[in-house]
Amino acid sequence: MSVMNLDAATSAFLDAARLEFGYSEHTIRSYRRDLLGFTEFADEQGVTSLADADLELMRSWLWERQQAGLAASTIARNVATLKSFGSWLEARNLLPGNPASRLRTPRAPKALPRVLTQDQMARVLARAEQRAASGDPEQVRNSAILELLYSSALRVSELVSLTTDGFDRRERSVRVIGKGDKERVVPLGAPAARALERYLSAARHALLARSADGRPDGAPTRPAERALFIGNRHGAAINTGAVYRLVSKELEQEPGGGPSGPHTFRHTAATHLLDGGADLRVVQEMLGHSSLSSTQVYTHVSMERLAATYRQAHPRA
Repeated sequence: MSVMNLDAATSAFLDAARLEFGYSEHTIRSYRRDLLGFTEFADEQGVTSLADADLELMRSWLWERQQAGLAASTIARNVATLKSFGSWLEARNLLPGNPASRLRTPRAPKALPRVLTQDQMARVLARAEQRAASGDPEQVRNSAILELLYSSALRVSELVSLTTDGFDRRERSVRVIGKGDKERVVPLGAPAARALERYLSAARHALLARSADGRPDGAPTRPAERALFIGNRHGAAINTGAVYRLVSKELEQEPGGGPSGPHTFRHTAATHLLDGGADLRVVQEMLGHSSLSSTQVYTHVSMERLAATYRQAHPRA
C-alpha cells in the first residue's frame, strides 16, 4: 500500500470529485474549504503523512471547531466531507479503512416555527379587510385568502388547488386535497366564510373576466373555471408564488424574525388552536398530518409561549 502525503491526497481527492464524480462546483468548493481547514489543523499538530490522519485527529479538529462556536450544520458538513474523503481513500487502497466511518454527525437543534400573536393576526386581517372594503376585486380576493389560510390552517398548495364546489356554505367547510392526494374536509370560521362569500359574489367573476381578456394567445394555463381563487392575469388559477408574495408583504409589517410565507399562518393557526384548548389529535386531523409527531411541534411552541408569559407576569418567576 503506497504512503501519500496528506496534502497530495486531498488534492487528488478534489480532482477526482470534479473529473470522475462530476460533483457541482458548489460541492467542490465546500470540500476544498473543509479539507483545507483539516490539513491546516493537521499541520499544526505535526501531521503531514496520510497514514497519521486517523480518527482521533479528525475528532480533535471537529472538537476545536465546535469549541469555536461553529454551527451544528457546519460541523455536520465537515463530518460529511471527511466521510467522503475517507471512503475515497479506502476505495483507492490509500488507507486500510475509512478513518472517518465512526464520526458522528451532530444534530442541529430544531428551529421552532414562527408564530404570530393573536393581536398580530388581528392586525393583519383587519388591514386586509379595510382594503377589501374598497370593492377592488384583488383586495377582496386577498382578504379571503388570508382569512382562509388562518382559519383553516391550509398549506399553500392546498389553498391554490381549491375548487368552487369544494366550499360548503351550509357546513362552513372546504374540501382539501392534501399530501399524497388525501382528501379531507376542514372547517372554517365565520369571518373566513363571510370573506369567501363576498369574494365569490363580488370579485371572482370580475377577476376571471379580466384574466381571460389579458391571456396571451397560446399561453399555457391551469384551467380557472373551477378554481376557487383566480390570479391577476393570463386566465389561470392563482399560483403559490402569488400567495407567497401576498403573505410576505403582510408579514413585513409585523415585528418578529423568521419565515414570512404562508406556512407562518398555518403554524400560527395550529398554535392558537392548542392555546385555546383544542385536542392534539383534532389539530392533527385538521392539518392533515399523517403522524402525530409532526403536530407535536406546536405543543412546544405553546409551552414556550406559556413559559415566556409566566416569566414576564409572575412576581416570583
